[in-house]
Amino acid sequence: MRRFASITACAAALLLAGPAAAALAPGAKAPVFTAQGAMAGKPFTVNLATALRRGPVVLYFFPAAFTGGCNAEAHAFAESIADFQRAGATVIGMTAGNVDQLEAFSSEKCAGKFAVAAATPAIVRSYDVVLKKPDGTATAMTSRTSYVIARDGRIAMVHDDLSPVDHVRRTLAAVRALRH
Repeated sequence: MRRFASITACAAALLLAGPAAAALAPGAKAPVFTAQGAMAGKPFTVNLATALRRGPVVLYFFPAAFTGGCNAEAHAFAESIADFQRAGATVIGMTAGNVDQLEAFSSEKCAGKFAVAAATPAIVRSYDVVLKKPDGTATAMTSRTSYVIARDGRIAMVHDDLSPVDHVRRTLAAVRALRH
């Protein structure tokens, strides 16, 4: 019952939320962070600097685990993870919503293929990804915003849209463009 109430509250907030405005424009330096999360159902520490040593990073923020759009987006990233890996990129999902469910979400919806982490208030502020209601007041969730961060730590692309539909396609195209 508690999970249902949480999902219902998240869905209601998403319906009432207006578009966010990502403050980090292409060319800006991505704020480095270390965050606790999960991968394949196990606790995992995410460190942006470490991930960037391997190549570009797709850092995607989502409102809350186990909600319709977030489930679809995680599944889409999981289905495309081999394409991201062939392009040399690491995918990291982050949320400020219901972070107590990240272990289950990483296993079930991300299919154990990439890490998801808890976005601290400092990370949410530094990436300007707080989900806002139409009146401009903040919610406790993150917006659906995807960043492609080049290996040099600079933002290469930003896609800010509550619809999960184009995040995978656009971020993969941006990662591939970095190779050329």
